[in-house]
Amino acid sequence: MSLKQNLDGVGGDRRFELLVNAVKDYAIYLLDRDGYVASWNAGAERFKGYKADEIIGEHFSRFYTDEDREAGAPERALALAAERGTFESEGWRVRKDGTRFWTSVVIDPVLDENGTLIGFAKVTRDITDKRDAQRALIDSEERFRLLVQGVRDYAIYMLDPKGHISNWNSGAEAIKGYSAEEIIGEHFSRFYTEEDRQAGEPERALRVAAEEGKYDVESWRVRKDGTRFRAGVLIDPIRNEAGELIGFAKVTRDLTERWQAEQQVERAREAMAQAQKMEAVGRLTGGVAHDFNNLLTIIRSSADLLKMPTLSPEKRERYLDAISDTADRAAALTSQLLAFARRQPLKPEVFDVGARIEAMRQMIEASVGSTIQVTIDPPKPGAVNADLNQFETALLNLVVNARDAMPVGGNITISSSTVHNLPAVRGHGGTTGDFLAVKVEDSGSGIAPDTLKHIFDPFFTTKGLNKGTGLGLSQVHGFAKQSGGEIDVSSRIGVGTIFTLYLPMVQRDPDQLSVTRLAGEQQLATRRVLLVEDNENVGQFARGMFEELGQIVTWVLSGEAALELLETASEKFDLVFSDVIMPGINGLELARQINERWHGLRVVLTSGYSHVLAEESYHPFELLRKPYSVKGILGVLGDASSSEGGEGTS
Repeated sequence: MSLKQNLDGVGGDRRFELLVNAVKDYAIYLLDRDGYVASWNAGAERFKGYKADEIIGEHFSRFYTDEDREAGAPERALALAAERGTFESEGWRVRKDGTRFWTSVVIDPVLDENGTLIGFAKVTRDITDKRDAQRALIDSEERFRLLVQGVRDYAIYMLDPKGHISNWNSGAEAIKGYSAEEIIGEHFSRFYTEEDRQAGEPERALRVAAEEGKYDVESWRVRKDGTRFRAGVLIDPIRNEAGELIGFAKVTRDLTERWQAEQQVERAREAMAQAQKMEAVGRLTGGVAHDFNNLLTIIRSSADLLKMPTLSPEKRERYLDAISDTADRAAALTSQLLAFARRQPLKPEVFDVGARIEAMRQMIEASVGSTIQVTIDPPKPGAVNADLNQFETALLNLVVNARDAMPVGGNITISSSTVHNLPAVRGHGGTTGDFLAVKVEDSGSGIAPDTLKHIFDPFFTTKGLNKGTGLGLSQVHGFAKQSGGEIDVSSRIGVGTIFTLYLPMVQRDPDQLSVTRLAGEQQLATRRVLLVEDNENVGQFARGMFEELGQIVTWVLSGEAALELLETASEKFDLVFSDVIMPGINGLELARQINERWHGLRVVLTSGYSHVLAEESYHPFELLRKPYSVKGILGVLGDASSSEGGEGTS
């Protein structure tokens, strides 16, 4: 038989009684108008502990605590229920065994058909667990509030979605200078510098935090008194359970002291680097002075001897050759210095490295002598775009260095190969790309680890006095770095040393590779040359050299004068030969203006050292390095005489 069929035979009052008694999570019972218990359900028995026959007829105040009874709480509850039509409250109640529990209480008056109060319906629920959870949450929130407020090294506060401040801890007040009353409700952008506000940095910070989940930066911020401090800033977005942005949590730390300490360390490091630099400059200038004094001694002595009227033609020729050779050595020394400084204006050209090494075989073998066996591995095809003269000098420097490590003889092996990525070299990071690796390996004495750290320093040498300038490996290092490559070295005492020169490879048709050189003098046509040189001694010498070669020369002392002459001269010029470093308009700017205004007029620049050229990533103009020779001028004029298509200028 179903529950409905069972209940159909039961009267309405009986059914209601069954319903009330079936409820076990609520104490549901009746009081008479004076507060005595008139009924008692199973839920009341379960969590108050009294059976019906124990409690019916007793006054409901026994469930109250002593302090509540003394304060008249039971009587007041009934009075308020009768007066207002209901009474609700939460409070402590007492079980039969004397233990307390927290309850939610509802008391409603019970009226008869005439509206006369005949009693009260009382519903009580045990919510001790709920209260404990609420208290735990409140305690946790209070502890967290105390924790946040107790942190004074960090500014911790919240922003609404628009960036307005909604709370403020003591650390924020200590760091930024504002009290909570002053700053809550204000926009956080007031902490930013004026330049950051104008750049829109506050808005960007909130956008990044919302989009990326975090904004983390170190920057300058402003205190209430206007002073700036170095701040570490972290902003995190706050979202509700639906994922909607409801604000931001912001943490700021004052890093000024740390930043100042770092700056002091950096200044100390710079001071040390400067001291080391000055020490290196001292070694450099001393070495240069020593070497150049030796060269100048030869030139000066040869010049004095040439003045002797009784000098024989053979000796005169010998002294002239000595001056010429010594000048070439001085130029080579200057080139090494510039290459070390990475300020050498290079003249790159595409060439096959393996073929060039093979072409240098005779020169290499002559440089090392008969006691050393030179092995050049079969050349591997591989082209680079670099200064060929500097490459040859670098390779010879490595070979000579290997030779000097084997005073009683040994073996030198030269090989080339391709590598797809430049490895990490001497503490520097690697580089992607294709590189050509040229190895020079010797079987010499090796290099000690302490010495190995300094071998690329200028004028550092372990050789005896007058046994070398100490610039050879510096030149190799400078050439490699200026060419976009690297130089590496490994060595073992008593076994030998391996130098590896890395140069970026280029893809080029081998038929297009150029290793040509100007050879011999050419039949020169007479041309009009505009010489631009601000140094009078050099200008007079250069004009004389051009005129000796049959050219018509007009010499001016500045770029401005050259432009004015080109504007007004009635005769056309075939060539402009200009120094680079000059006051006012420099040679490179002059060349550019000529190229724009007198298209087709050839410009050749000349310089021994020019930061203007060295800092240029690209310029289309020819360059003749100082000190230039008759052969160099012949090369310029030979190219000019073969260019009959130039329109010149007037």
